[in-house]
Amino acid sequence: MSKKSLSPRIMGILNVTPDSFSDGGHFYSSDLSISQAEKMIGDGADILDIGGESTRPYAEPVSLEEELERTVPIIKAIRSRFDIPISIDTTKAEVASQALDAGADIINDISAMQKEPAIVEVAKDHDCPVIIMHMQGTPADMQDRPSYDDVLDEISSFFEERIRHLTSCGIAKKNITIDPGIGFGKTLAHNLRIIKHLDHFNKLGCPVLLGHSRKSFLGNLTGLDVPLERDLPTAVVSAFAFRHNVDILRVHDVAATRTALKIAEALA
Repeated sequence: MSKKSLSPRIMGILNVTPDSFSDGGHFYSSDLSISQAEKMIGDGADILDIGGESTRPYAEPVSLEEELERTVPIIKAIRSRFDIPISIDTTKAEVASQALDAGADIINDISAMQKEPAIVEVAKDHDCPVIIMHMQGTPADMQDRPSYDDVLDEISSFFEERIRHLTSCGIAKKNITIDPGIGFGKTLAHNLRIIKHLDHFNKLGCPVLLGHSRKSFLGNLTGLDVPLERDLPTAVVSAFAFRHNVDILRVHDVAATRTALKIAEALA
């Protein structure tokens, strides 16, 4: 496969939630969150992704007030200390708006800006980059029985429609990044096919983000039942993705992925 000249950017995940599937509660205070942000930046993160609502399978929704309390103060604190792009991982228009006002730069919406359509206006008003993800179902039911005739074509068709809609609403195509949604309404076989054919999505003309970090398909492949133990297989997939034209790697362990990319670059 041909490879673009630039290495993927690394997006470090900072979950300020008590119930994230892989690191819930670990950074659920301001001091710990800031320390983790500083560590990820030191390890080579290019972007920080801050989320206040777990999107693990069967997760319960979080109220607007709770999500704001979890995310906005952290964003303000990080922005006051560090000059690094920050994305807000949310499906709520008001959270996105207040996060951007607090210093965030990017909206990362797992519902592809469908759950709360008003979030489109927020993005348009701020002229900010957006990340839209494919998900079959919702976090409450997405892993019940995911099924596709052709997972690559169906995801591509979904993004074609969303890109048309968002650009018709005034969001510049250059501001749209697509995320095929590893683990969001996909079986092990679906996830592997997506990763193997990441460059299939280049035809859509938008940067591609891969969010594979610590996910259950890695546990299924390796027998590692504890998500925190899956950073090595995460880094292996990151190195593989380097050769398949991915633009952003969203990971928990920034240092491991940075090391993996150094090897991938040397071999390329």
